[in-house]
Amino acid sequence: MTTPTLHSRLAVALASFGYVGFAPVAPGTVGSAAAIPLFLLLRAAGSAWLELAACAVLIGAGAWSARLTEQALGVEDPGPVVVDEVVGMLVSLLWLPGTWPVIAAAFIAFRVFDIVKPWPADRLEHLPGGWGVMADDVMAGVYANLAIQVVVWARPGLLA
Repeated sequence: MTTPTLHSRLAVALASFGYVGFAPVAPGTVGSAAAIPLFLLLRAAGSAWLELAACAVLIGAGAWSARLTEQALGVEDPGPVVVDEVVGMLVSLLWLPGTWPVIAAAFIAFRVFDIVKPWPADRLEHLPGGWGVMADDVMAGVYANLAIQVVVWARPGLLA
């Protein structure tokens, strides 16, 4: 572990989503849950474009902070890095109704896809630097979003 600098401390704070990633149990699940208030705040602003922009900014900032956090902690894809789960949850909820049943279904679907990592998510985690940390969770978010979109389309009242 290297001596922390202001730069690396900022990276760790962002990568751990305000240190949420240092939860003693299931930090990825805690990070995914921590994304929900951010989603509700973005949704309250009333613009899907703002949600999409937040995802894009967090993907770039997350890749940067994950790479520096890996260096600071001396571990590849360290557990405290949960910004990828935050982005994955935001992607899971893009263009979906913001109801609690949909949020809960997206949360469960995202966690399953994040853990199982179906192709190409399993390949994406091998991208260099922080991009691999972020990309597999973005893909898991895409899978979760598509799955919930199908449920909402096929059974409109199910997640009302």
